[in-house]
Amino acid sequence: MRNALIFGATSGIGKELAKLLVEDGYKVVITGRREQLLNEIRETNPANYIVKVHDVTNLDSCETLFEALKTALKTIDLIVFSSGVGDPNYKLEWEKELPTLQTNIIAATKIYGLAYNLFREQGFGHLVGISSIASIRGNRHVPAYFASKAFQVNYLESLWMKGKRSKAKIYVTDIRPGFIDTSMAIGNTFWMSTTEKATKQIYTAIKKKKKKAYITKRWNLVAILLRIAPSSLLYKFL
Repeated sequence: MRNALIFGATSGIGKELAKLLVEDGYKVVITGRREQLLNEIRETNPANYIVKVHDVTNLDSCETLFEALKTALKTIDLIVFSSGVGDPNYKLEWEKELPTLQTNIIAATKIYGLAYNLFREQGFGHLVGISSIASIRGNRHVPAYFASKAFQVNYLESLWMKGKRSKAKIYVTDIRPGFIDTSMAIGNTFWMSTTEKATKQIYTAIKKKKKKAYITKRWNLVAILLRIAPSSLLYKFL
């Protein structure tokens, strides 16, 4: 049986992806801070879910978790980092920026590094990071979130480069969602996708071991426009 580990599985993309993986024959370790929600997921298929209550911002516990899972599972085929936070911060209050930096940059970097080194040690593995369409440009309302996703995109590409040169069979996939109907979606948005539809496309990209994928597919067009649009135009909208 293949083994998967998902960080941020209590809701949204992480939760839906865990369901698809179990349906596809994986044993899935689901993590998050809300134990009750994790247990509710496990109750739907107790034999194929393993619950680990975990806060990704506790960096020491990240190492402890990896060591425990290496002992229990022997190998892990797939690791998904789906944890992420980001709130509007119109006045640039540090107290609002800090949680975004701790989760989206510091914790993400810690997990990505642990995952890559695990795969190098065992000789194979697939790392998936959930970044965002927000990684392409800045935003005056949510600066830390947009910047943190740009960091993730570049870090994941760096690991992809390392994986291509490694003797181990290491794959890295960067998932860049647009607007998806999760708790991260704020206000009135266009092209809003259901979590179920988006996650199915994400899983297709994972199975194809794509380097990157915009979710849903129509966001490929937005990505092109964002790259070529001048800042003098974008600042009116972002």
